[in-house]
Amino acid sequence: MSASQPAIPAAERRRAWRPFALALPALVLLFAVIGYPLLTIVVRSLSEPQWGLQNYIWFFGAPINLAVLRRTFLISAWVTLVCVVCAYPYAYLMTAVRPRVRLVLLLCVLIPFWVSGVVRTLSWVILLQDSGVTNSILRALGFGGIRLIRTQTGVVIGMAQVLLPFMILPLYSVMKGIDLRLMQAARSLGARPSRAFLTVYLPLSLPGVYAGAIIVFILALGFYITHGPRSTMLSTLVQTQVLSLLQWGRGGAMGVVLLVTTFVLLALAAPVMRSSHRQAGRP
Repeated sequence: MSASQPAIPAAERRRAWRPFALALPALVLLFAVIGYPLLTIVVRSLSEPQWGLQNYIWFFGAPINLAVLRRTFLISAWVTLVCVVCAYPYAYLMTAVRPRVRLVLLLCVLIPFWVSGVVRTLSWVILLQDSGVTNSILRALGFGGIRLIRTQTGVVIGMAQVLLPFMILPLYSVMKGIDLRLMQAARSLGARPSRAFLTVYLPLSLPGVYAGAIIVFILALGFYITHGPRSTMLSTLVQTQVLSLLQWGRGGAMGVVLLVTTFVLLALAAPVMRSSHRQAGRP
C-alpha cells in the first residue's frame, strides 16, 4: 500500500464482511440442495457408463430427443404467451380498482397455491376430456366437439392455469408503481387512449412482463407432463431414463442440455431486458 492511500480501519473491514457473513448460511444451504446435486448430475453425465461424451453424442444423435427438446421449448413459449395475454389485463385491473376489490382479486390469484396439484390436474381432466364440460358446452351451442385431452393445446391450457399467478404477481408489483395520471396527461395532450397506452403505460410495464415471462418460461421447461406421446416434454424422458431404465448418464445429459440451452436463451434475452429497464427508469 502506498503512502498516499489511507489505511482502512479494522472495524470498517469487519463491517464490510458482515453482509457476506449474514448470507453465508443461505449460500451453504443453496449449495447443499442445488449446487451439489447439479454438480453430481454433470459428473454422472460424463462418467456413466464410462468417462466421455457418449451420452451427449447419443442425445444429439437421436431425432426423438431433439424433437422432444424442441417441443419442450415450444410448449413453454406458448404457455408464457398465454400467461402474458391473460395476466396483463388482470394485473392492470388490480391497480385500477378500490382496495377491497383489489384484495379479492389478489385472493383469487393466491387460491391456486392452496389447492393440491393432483386436484387441479383431475379437474382439468374432467373439463377437457372428450365427454367433459367444455365439449358439452360446445355441442350445446351448436359447435362440434374438439379434442383437448392428451394434446398440446390441452397441455398449454393446464400449464398456463398453474403458472398464471407467477405472471400476475411480478406484473402487479411493477404496475402498482406506475402513476395512472401519466395516461391522463398524454390524453390531455391530444393522444388517443390506445396511443397513450402504447407509448406511455406499456413501456413502463415491460420490466414486469419480462420478469414474469422469465419465471413462467423457466418453470414451464421443468414441467412433468404425461399426456400422450405428442405432448411429451423433456422432463418425462429424463424420468424414464433415470427411474425406469436406470440410465443416470443419459438422464443427466438430458438435464444438462436443457439447463445450458436455457442459460443461452436467457443470455440472449438479457440485453433486451436491460434496455427495457433503462428506458423504464427514464423520467
